[in-house]
Amino acid sequence: MSLPDDPLKALLLPFDDGTLAWPAQGRVAFLRARDGWPLRRHATARLRCEQGFKPLADGLRQAGLDTRVELGETADAALVLVLPPRQRDEARALLAHAVAMAAPGARVVAAVANDEGAKSRERDLRDLAGLEGIATKFHCRVFWTPPLAGTHDTALAARWRQADAPRPILGGRFHSRPGVFAWDRIDPASALLAAHLPADLAGRGADLGAGWGYLADEVLARAPGVRALDLYEAEARALELARANLAPRAAQAALGFHWHDATAGLPESGYDFIVSNPPFHGHDRGDRPELGRRFIEVAAQALRPGGRLLLVANRHLPYEATLARAFASVRGLAEGGGFKAIEAATSGAARGGAR
Repeated sequence: MSLPDDPLKALLLPFDDGTLAWPAQGRVAFLRARDGWPLRRHATARLRCEQGFKPLADGLRQAGLDTRVELGETADAALVLVLPPRQRDEARALLAHAVAMAAPGARVVAAVANDEGAKSRERDLRDLAGLEGIATKFHCRVFWTPPLAGTHDTALAARWRQADAPRPILGGRFHSRPGVFAWDRIDPASALLAAHLPADLAGRGADLGAGWGYLADEVLARAPGVRALDLYEAEARALELARANLAPRAAQAALGFHWHDATAGLPESGYDFIVSNPPFHGHDRGDRPELGRRFIEVAAQALRPGGRLLLVANRHLPYEATLARAFASVRGLAEGGGFKAIEAATSGAARGGAR
């Protein structure tokens, strides 16, 4: 059962109660769009959705909505709706993007949950383009600009965009940007798994939930027998970073980059090995241990007989029963910092130390 989407309800509230009028003509842009029943109260034929997270993008497309990873920035939208993310720099850049898309006389309307930085984002939009109205309901704040006429703070918008741009991290070894998981550091769970990757990994592998590419890069650095590696990542922002970060490895192995929701199953199978640091939060930041369990099941289905899964997870997450059902053998590789690294093998080739 899906949980109520309170920010989406709040976003549409000014149109539901008659405070604002839904445009009778012209394009309506929806940034960080999500599908849900509040949209059904309004005409969606002219709605153009921007969403880079594959499960949400798939839901929008299944609902028949025009959905793209990125919308162009021509200032022709009669209305721009925004659900800003939690991360400040990413959210500010998204607000600048929204204002730039607004046609003369159009408004930008945004909604944020109170515990996700609502007051800060309200202040940001006021600083950028001014506010005409604010409402609070559903533990959220919805706020909107007056009709815009190109009078927003362009210098501030430029600064916010620059703060969201990809930049070198970790001494220049990688590039990353705000908003992706562990964007400016090596996630300690991935570091634990990387430190215990078997050097005899070889053949064709995959990384489920590859993020900006750290774990995949470590696989190629530590296992020279790997000849091909597919990266599956649901967040388009992260995948593009991974593509850039692994470009120097292109001569070492055949690399594939797939914008894909791993919980839906993989389009390829017969992998010799799979590595993964699966997510355990949903897009709403709620705990979702079923995501990790599904990653385990999908990995088992995609591995060849005797193939190996190298997995890392928070130590408290209850994955052992799923691993025992899906794999012929399971063994712990390491624990530390509240995390556990595990190796599991499908039937067909037992591994030393398996239990």
